Amino acid sequence: MRPNLPTLGGPPKRNPFGPVVAVSVILGAAAGGVWWWKQRMADVPMDVASQSVTAQDAGTLAQAPAAPPVPTDPVKAAGLERASIRIEGPLETALVQATGAEVGPALAQVVTRTLVWWVRVPGEILRGDTLDVLFQRRPNEEPLVYAVRFVSGKTGQTHRAYRFQPAGETNARYYVPGGDELELRMEHSPIDSYEQITSLLRDGRGHKGVDFRAPVGTTIRAPFAGVIKRKNWNFGSNGNCIELVESGGKGRRALFLHLAELPRTVQAGMRVSTGQVLAQSGNTGHSFAPHLHYQLMLGENRVLDPFDQHKTFRASLVASQKATFEAEVQRLDGLLGTSVAGK
Repeated sequence: MRPNLPTLGGPPKRNPFGPVVAVSVILGAAAGGVWWWKQRMADVPMDVASQSVTAQDAGTLAQAPAAPPVPTDPVKAAGLERASIRIEGPLETALVQATGAEVGPALAQVVTRTLVWWVRVPGEILRGDTLDVLFQRRPNEEPLVYAVRFVSGKTGQTHRAYRFQPAGETNARYYVPGGDELELRMEHSPIDSYEQITSLLRDGRGHKGVDFRAPVGTTIRAPFAGVIKRKNWNFGSNGNCIELVESGGKGRRALFLHLAELPRTVQAGMRVSTGQVLAQSGNTGHSFAPHLHYQLMLGENRVLDPFDQHKTFRASLVASQKATFEAEVQRLDGLLGTSVAGK
């Protein structure tokens, strides 16, 4: 029989208060540290504390990548809008689709005033033609067009026009590259100066005359020698008006409508010479803006196109203005961007 081995006994009993005391000491030390830090920071001026935090974070912030700049639309930055269209039907429909019903119809009318110098409207605007327009909306006014680029299937050319006001000139006008005016001017013109021709016989509106937009009070002259036949007939539509019959039995008649109040000296039977002052432009009768309506007739019923009857020419910028104009062309071309024809 094996002898009984000595009994080693159970594991020693642990004191339950030891861990509790240790945890309490640690927590107390932590709480004391927090209290000490709060007290220390309370005694530090706010700007010093901020500088301390800033200094600590400076390295981290310096390493952080800079936020990319917010892209800016250069057209919007210039206060303009761009319409870029391929024409597959009526011009107005295409512009309404591109710009909205609020501005589209009026924009079509303004743009037509440039297109009409290149093609007949609407018959020579073809499917597949492209149009790019820079314009500005204006409350209670028609939009202001700054640049037009028109790729025509009829002419096989890219036509361009830019709004530019030469130094010292009263009105801005439209110019083609090179510095010639877009619009033709008439010799022995019935009006001394004007902002723009807003209606022509060939613009598709069925209008019987040429409308010159001009401030009230602009001088109106006789385009040829003749006799005044009548004045101020059909006032509700024509406003103040004059009919001049050409001398020499040629049969041409000139009508001047929407004039300012006529001088008393202007009477039927009065003879006038070429270039003689007749009146001033106005905004009377059925007129929505100050302008002169100039109409040429042969006999009683045949309407004549003044641009076929007058000798015409194009004015050009003087040499001293061309550098400024070319800089403006470059700016506007940059805003026009790539034509839809190139897409």
